[in-house]
Formats: sequence, C-alpha cells, structure tokens
Amino acid sequence: MTTAVPEIYRNAVVSHIMLDGAADAIDFYVRAFGAKELFRLDGPDGRIVHAEISVQGSTLMLGDADGPYFTAPSTAGATTAGLHVFVPDVDALTRRATEAGAELLQPPADQFHGDRTAILRDPFGHVWVFLTHLEDLTPQELARRAQNLRA
Repeated sequence: MTTAVPEIYRNAVVSHIMLDGAADAIDFYVRAFGAKELFRLDGPDGRIVHAEISVQGSTLMLGDADGPYFTAPSTAGATTAGLHVFVPDVDALTRRATEAGAELLQPPADQFHGDRTAILRDPFGHVWVFLTHLEDLTPQELARRAQNLRA
C-alpha cells in the first residue's frame, strides 16, 4: 500500500533555514504553502531569532540570518540545500504557490522514483521540492528505472 510519506522519510532531519526578512517569509509560506506558524521568538530589534512553522505537516525552523555561521541565500547569491516536502496534491500546491509569488523551476511531473514532483524557488532564495508519493518501489526497481533514464 502506498503511503503519503514513505516510512524512510518520517523521521527526517529538521531543516533550519536562515534568510533576510523572516517575518515576511512566514507570511509568504502561509499564503503559498498553507504553512501554520507554531511559534516565534522576536529579538529586541524586531528580527526573528527563531521561529517554527509547519508546512503540510513537516516542521521547519527559520530565522533572520545573523552572525558568522549563517547567511541568507539573497546575500550568498545561491542556496546549498533543497527543502523536500511530501504533500497530498503537488499540482494544487504548485498553483497556490506560484499565484502567491513562488518561481516555478520545474512544473509538476511524474518521476522515475515514484513521486510526482515540482520544484519552486521562494522569494527569499530557498528552493523547495514538493512531492506527491505515487508508488512504493523496491531499491532494485528504482535502480532499474534510473538506469533506463540514462540509456
């Protein structure tokens, strides 16, 4: 039986993204992805020290970039991580997100790995990969399909 989120990804690493304009980002994620704000810690300067949101049931930590260890994608000119989130309907979420201002990098399409996938960039520079799980595959079937793509 196919499940909404494959078992291997149920206990995944929690991402903590840093950006410029965390409050605006939370507002965008609510509009674009249906996120729910769980809590936030505001700093004395009005910037967000730490916040947590839920995107389609997945928890994401975020805050305004500050200090020597983290920088925002807008400052770096790129991002080094993609944020993968399994959703019930990737097509509907993609429509909602692009209407809210997300940039469509890859439209929804069925992929060899058994998921329907879309890739979007948010206005703050982070790249999101949204997936609707279609079928459970054995490692052997996944490898066979990947090899067929290269052939």
